Amino acid sequence: MTPELWWMTWTAILAGSLWIPYIVGINTAAPGTWPDGTDPFRTPMDPNLQRPWVRRAFRAHLNLLEQFLPMLALVLIAHAAGISNGATVWATGVFFALRLAHAAGMITGVARMPLRPIIFVSGWVCILVVAGAILLA
Repeated sequence: MTPELWWMTWTAILAGSLWIPYIVGINTAAPGTWPDGTDPFRTPMDPNLQRPWVRRAFRAHLNLLEQFLPMLALVLIAHAAGISNGATVWATGVFFALRLAHAAGMITGVARMPLRPIIFVSGWVCILVVAGAILLA
């Protein structure tokens, strides 16, 4: 297994696990704790009606999926083409670290402006590094 695939495996585990904080948040809401006073078990699971950290957990999961799909596609293309170098290894490792930091920071509320967008854009740069390695090969 290439280092790039190893990092994508860990990123896939993270993406496959980020539903847990959201589900825990929904299932630990006491009746009548939603902002509109309704019982969370008797109303639709609208993320906008959740407690702030639960909303952020939902958004963190979606946000990871937005960047994971293009990165995974590019890593698989690079793997099929036999492209692996220091830049692609570095980019995939940093990508995982950024996505982990983004998820933790978003759920806890620590990563606020401008840190959260900086982390997101840095992940996008990692995607561009892998894409560049493919296009320049």
